[in-house]
Amino acid sequence: MSTSKTPTFVRLRVEMVLEISDVDALTGTALESIAADFTASGASADDSIEERTHAEETVREDAAEALASLLDPFDLVSQVPGVELAQASWSSETIDYDPDAEDWAADEDEAADDADEDELYDGIEDNETDDEEGGGHTER
Repeated sequence: MSTSKTPTFVRLRVEMVLEISDVDALTGTALESIAADFTASGASADDSIEERTHAEETVREDAAEALASLLDPFDLVSQVPGVELAQASWSSETIDYDPDAEDWAADEDEAADDADEDELYDGIEDNETDDEEGGGHTER
C-alpha cells in the first residue's frame, strides 16, 4: 500500500489593526524601499521612472498604502518549513478604531459573507490574485 503525497492548501486569514505612531518614518521607509526595488529591477528607464513616480506619490498620500507597500506575505512564511506560498493578496485601509467599542468584533454579517465566499471558491483553481483597494498582491 503506497501513500500518495497530495498537496494540502490552506487559506490563512489574518486581520490586524496597527497604530501608525510616526507617519514620516513609515513613509520614509516605504520611499527607501521603492527606490531600492526600482534600482534593483533593471526595468527600462521610461517605464521605471513613471512607475516609480506613481508608487512614490501613492505612499506619500496615504499611510495605509505606505504600510501595504512594505508588507509581503511571502516574507511571513518563507522561513516556515514545509510551506510554500501559492497565492496571496492583502489590503490596507485607514479606519476609525475604538478598542473599547462593544461592536469591534467581527460582525455576524461579515462571518456570513466569509462563509459565502468560501463556498464560492471551493473547488476553483485559478492563478489570479485579488487586487483590493489600498493593497498589493503577489504570486509565487
